[in-house]
Amino acid sequence: MTAPSPIEAEEPTQAPSAPRRTFGLATATALVMGNIIGGGIFALPAAVAPYGTVSLLAFGVLSVAAVLLALLFGKLARRSPVTGGLYVYPRDAFGPFAGFLSAWSYWTMCWVSIAALAVAVVGYVDVLVPLHGNHALEGVVALAALWLPAVANFAGTRWVGAVQIVSTVLKFVPLLLVATVGLFFVNTDNFGPFNASGDSAPGALAAAAALLLYSFLGVESAAVSAGEVENPERTVGRASVLGTLASALVYLLGTVAVFGLVPHDKLVKSGAPFADAVNAITGGGWGGTAIALVAVASIVGCLNGWILMAAQMPYAAARDGLFPKPFAKVGKGGVPGFGVWAVAVLGTLLIGLNYTAGPDTTFRVLVLITTFTGCVPYLLSAAAQLYWLAQGTRDRVRPAGLVRDLIVAALSFAFSFWLIAGAGYAAVYQGVLFLFAGIPVYVWLRGRQPEEATA
Repeated sequence: MTAPSPIEAEEPTQAPSAPRRTFGLATATALVMGNIIGGGIFALPAAVAPYGTVSLLAFGVLSVAAVLLALLFGKLARRSPVTGGLYVYPRDAFGPFAGFLSAWSYWTMCWVSIAALAVAVVGYVDVLVPLHGNHALEGVVALAALWLPAVANFAGTRWVGAVQIVSTVLKFVPLLLVATVGLFFVNTDNFGPFNASGDSAPGALAAAAALLLYSFLGVESAAVSAGEVENPERTVGRASVLGTLASALVYLLGTVAVFGLVPHDKLVKSGAPFADAVNAITGGGWGGTAIALVAVASIVGCLNGWILMAAQMPYAAARDGLFPKPFAKVGKGGVPGFGVWAVAVLGTLLIGLNYTAGPDTTFRVLVLITTFTGCVPYLLSAAAQLYWLAQGTRDRVRPAGLVRDLIVAALSFAFSFWLIAGAGYAAVYQGVLFLFAGIPVYVWLRGRQPEEATA
């Protein structure tokens, strides 16, 4: 057996403040699906339409990558079945600085992603209540979409889990129906060119995949919240794979339907691509209105889960002294309250700073930043698994299992690296600035710890 991680060793003395394990397989799977299927499937078909139908190939590639990541996190959760996941794995393998960088980058990805999801609501609210391009009014809608689920999080993790199940069913069933029924109305003339970007096909594929990664963020949800999952050694892996496979099915079918229902030139400019697709099926506005309602409910439900995720990562790091102490405080409902307030405030500031460009441009900018900040902890987690396999797992794992684990970890690392490259120079530049901004925080926190704690 491997030695228990520092958090595992401290669990008995910290049990009173640790959240209770309240997520079973169904809830954990719903958490994964609910966090994956949110604004992505509703907003991204229009965002990647300028690249052409090469985006459909990118979706297929990312589906494989997401399943590999789900398998990776399932294996990692067997070793460290505690809250924090993507922070815990690099910390245990490479030390506190690697753990901090992973936690900081993931936390940054979370609140930037939350801001992007809130912005994605605007296009569908505009279908229900025309906003007439009023940026101030659009900003108010985005902020309302951010703060409503933030406030709801204080009801506790049981409430979050219940909302995830309801919102997942609410959005999954209609989306699957649209994705299947819509295939019978597809017009191949609507698909447009395979590569409409003007770049090389590999370059267009990588660029489209970098945007589309946003639609698969959340595959790690069960691993990050492992401290709330019942029997996490087994449940995290199963929930991650099941949730990812179900989400990938909806994504692939739904995106093909949207591309085939909405003419390419119209899809490029669409603010609510799924509503336009349903209107093409029904021939009127009622279908688009119905899907707009589902989209708003879906994105708000997704925000509900992502806000909890954004609070859990710094909670785990703060317990080790690698994040400010207020992040480690847990309310009566089992939710790290300060973490919830922090992501809501930061998301508000980010929306305010970027919204002058309008929702379409703001969404694309925020999505590409999340690609970089999300892939950093993926890279470090895959590297941690490779490190542990090289440290003696050969003596404890059957050869077939060792080869499988090596392949999963190596491909997960390679996919993450490729996606960072596809995000482009601007996104990597901004992402690095966000990442390096955390170094002074780490220096301050480590410098204030007792010498024996930092040894």
